[in-house]
Amino acid sequence: MSAMVTPQHAEELSTGARELGIELSDSQHSQLLAYLALLIKWNKAYNLTAVRNPDEMVSRHLLDSLSVVPSVIASSGDTATIDGSRWLDVGSGGGMPGIPLAILFPQAHIALLDSNGKKSRFQTQVKLELKLDNLEVIHSRAETWQPAAPYTGIISRAFSSLEDFAGWTRHMGDTQTRWLAMKGLHPSEELLALPTDFRLDSARALAVPGCQGQRHLLILRRTA
Repeated sequence: MSAMVTPQHAEELSTGARELGIELSDSQHSQLLAYLALLIKWNKAYNLTAVRNPDEMVSRHLLDSLSVVPSVIASSGDTATIDGSRWLDVGSGGGMPGIPLAILFPQAHIALLDSNGKKSRFQTQVKLELKLDNLEVIHSRAETWQPAAPYTGIISRAFSSLEDFAGWTRHMGDTQTRWLAMKGLHPSEELLALPTDFRLDSARALAVPGCQGQRHLLILRRTA
């Protein structure tokens, strides 16, 4: 274990994941902590996240990312896994939630998209060091990225307004795709500004162990 990651961090991750209904394997647990160590190290120079205190990163980054796992599985059309599906994390920044999802689901293809070169370089370093062969790093703006095929799901975490999230990524999905937006407060006003070809499929409050404040997940879909 890295000197930057403490036994307390390891225990908080295990306990928090169980509270979310996720039983991490030893390998997944080790990889998530290795990712945390890289995030702590690189954040000092690359400003990957506004969270500076490593003691807050397990809850605010790792567990927050894991809190969407049941909804990601449901949106992939299976009851237990997302194997074989293709997911895009837009405006991924420090790699949340895409990197934790790639660790949990090695048989799914997870792409991280960000226009910031430093953040893409960090994501590439994580991919190499953790040997995440199912992870793709894309340095591009959302509006200009053209995937070879529609994604199963497109997810964002505090990326933009719902209107921009849907509008900038519309071309990356189809009527079978699910758009998952991780938010703090329930964005009632943003929903009123959704593009006319999008609708709210479902919304739910997220309970993230160790996190204060509200968390919500909104699932959108295209109607045409």
